[in-house]
Amino acid sequence: MKLTIKDIASKAGVSITTVSHILNDKGSRFTDETREKVLKVVEEYNYKPDFVARSMVTKRSKSIGMIVPDVTDFFFSKLIEGVETYLNNLGYMLILCNSKHDREQEQKFFYELIHRAVEGIIIATPNILSDEIMETCTKKDKGVPIILVDMAKNKRNEGKLIVEERRGVYEATSYLVKSNHRNIGFMKEVGEYYQLSERLRGYLDCLEENDIPYNSNYIVESYLTIEGGYTGAKKILEQTKGEMTALICSNDQMAMGAYQAVYEAGLRIPDDISIIGFDGLDTSRYLAPSLTTVQQPVFDIGYSAAKFVVDAIEKPYIKIPTKIFPTKLIIRESVKAID
Repeated sequence: MKLTIKDIASKAGVSITTVSHILNDKGSRFTDETREKVLKVVEEYNYKPDFVARSMVTKRSKSIGMIVPDVTDFFFSKLIEGVETYLNNLGYMLILCNSKHDREQEQKFFYELIHRAVEGIIIATPNILSDEIMETCTKKDKGVPIILVDMAKNKRNEGKLIVEERRGVYEATSYLVKSNHRNIGFMKEVGEYYQLSERLRGYLDCLEENDIPYNSNYIVESYLTIEGGYTGAKKILEQTKGEMTALICSNDQMAMGAYQAVYEAGLRIPDDISIIGFDGLDTSRYLAPSLTTVQQPVFDIGYSAAKFVVDAIEKPYIKIPTKIFPTKLIIRESVKAID
């Protein structure tokens, strides 16, 4: 038989109102002894409150919606981990939606989450969102706070989560230049979906400032996946005809694919070609040789996005700050200096 609040009150020797207040964190006026008696019964009988009934009383669902483009992507899985870690500690549940890189599905999920009465929404997207979604983001009286993880593409006055991407790639390129590399390739994303222009800009700016001529053969487009890195690396190796000594990839997954392409070409990393990734994923340290990469704090970005949305729910009239995340070049074994 399911334990009720009335049963807990009887076993603890207190009133039903006392139990209700203590379970809903409104029991500050009660003594520690009273709280301990109630919580001891709750723990002993593994009591779980009726969530639906409580939400009808409190008018709160304690649920947050999150939309991501690809739950299988290492970056987004780490982002989700950061969101869940923050929310779970506060008793919020995450409703996760995977848009599979489909803009229409992304918008459909948005309205579905609103319909399901979530208290807030986190949208991780490379897209420019519809005016209606952005209006909900920017007006506090809409009732459903929205936090975007979007590389600051959508215009808003607060709540931006910005990574210093240009600086990160600039530092990586500079590290290669200081290691006497001049024939440095860059593998960028396919432009139809992601647009990581700050990463490409960091590469180009560093070449220009070091008087290294621009060569279009040293830039190739491919998908931000392991397979994309493999096909992109094969292409750039062919284009540069053995002259390229280093390759910067727009993410770590691309770098993983590039390793295989380099191996199949009969070359060695880093003796023949140095490789640098971007993201700082945990898997990058287990490549052989371990991957030098630009680390961005993906977990912290997710954690901060969750904090922002909860703050917007619980303190609706405060200004949500903009937070800038630094990058860090993690030097491992995939880069070799040229004598």
